[in-house]
Amino acid sequence: MKQMKKYLFRLVAFLGLTITPFIASAEEVSLGESISKFLNDTGFARLVEGNWLCLVMIAVACLLFYLAIVKKFEPLLLLPIAFGMLLTNLPGAGLYHPELFEGGHIHWPDFANANNVGLLDYIYLGVKLGIYPCVIFIGVGAMTDFGPLLANPKSFLLGAAAQIGIFATFLGALVLGFNYAEAGSIGIIGGADGPTAIYLTSKLAPNLLGPIAVAAYSYMALVPVIQPPIMKMLTTQKEREIVMKQLRKVSKTEKIIFPIIVTVFVSLLLPSAAPLIGCLMLGNLMRESGVVERLSKTVQNELMNITTIFLGVSVGATTTATAFLNYQTLAILVIGILAFALGSAGGVLLAKFMNLFTKNKINPLIGSAGVSAVPMAARVSQTVGQEANPGNFLLMHAMGPNVAGVIGSAVAAGILLSFLG
Repeated sequence: MKQMKKYLFRLVAFLGLTITPFIASAEEVSLGESISKFLNDTGFARLVEGNWLCLVMIAVACLLFYLAIVKKFEPLLLLPIAFGMLLTNLPGAGLYHPELFEGGHIHWPDFANANNVGLLDYIYLGVKLGIYPCVIFIGVGAMTDFGPLLANPKSFLLGAAAQIGIFATFLGALVLGFNYAEAGSIGIIGGADGPTAIYLTSKLAPNLLGPIAVAAYSYMALVPVIQPPIMKMLTTQKEREIVMKQLRKVSKTEKIIFPIIVTVFVSLLLPSAAPLIGCLMLGNLMRESGVVERLSKTVQNELMNITTIFLGVSVGATTTATAFLNYQTLAILVIGILAFALGSAGGVLLAKFMNLFTKNKINPLIGSAGVSAVPMAARVSQTVGQEANPGNFLLMHAMGPNVAGVIGSAVAAGILLSFLG
């Protein structure tokens, strides 16, 4: 007992010596000064000092919340993007520092001082290094059935034709004054492939990452609104009523060999497309081989969901007031919708052209599914086709150009990266 008391007295003495300097220091600072310092450090005081543009960005974030939650526009990514936008525009929070990535490069020495680095700076490294889009492509590959494409190889042409929106938009962006790298990043919106748009933009024009990501995912959600008027305008009632022959059954061997051949061929032809194509085909091989079911389920669910959260929040973090509230953002939003329209029109027009030379007619409506909004664009083709002919079932036929569009957008990104990177 005496020994315990002895240790307690020593502990009290030690604590007294430790706390005394802080008490003395606190006595030197008046209560008024402490309160004043606290108030000046709040985000409210920073807003009064002139950061009112942050309020505008917070309002934009709330608009995206509305679109994601109420309207259900691509909520899996639009909601995290909106929350990242909210976090990065809270004055004084210091979660994201654009200067760490200024000039399109990661300033690694600045990361040595943890006091100057925020949480979102670390998360954003996954975008900047091209990790998140590629991981998501593994999940996309594991969820994709290339059977309809293999059953009807003509679908490759329709998927390629839909990429005309990318290159037409690239030229349009140049006319509006964007430089080549920025125009390439804006053009990729026409591929209707969010991860590809983020991957390419992070390499070519990281300053436009926020607006391009918001435009790409917003317009992907609007595919059922954008495409039907274009499809009906470019086709006749008779063309929309065309019933296509049932697709042949694709063997398992074909499905296993396909991702390997595509990876080798595309990577040798276009090495810059290897990361996206390789990850896409890795996921698909996991699905079709049937020997790694656990891995396939993991990349389709847990891994893809975790990566989607990080990708969305970090992309939203780049939408600071200075980067988002400008003429460029408005131009990107306008050009983006034109890119989708041109991509949809390109696939429809090529299908009509192919019908001039083929015995088994193609319903031109499936051409619009060449944009890689999987499977939404294919469902739109099915819906419009059934409006013209209730007995028409186009979904599986439309899935061919749809999955071809995924490959096509990745190849287009590789081409732009090769020429502009």
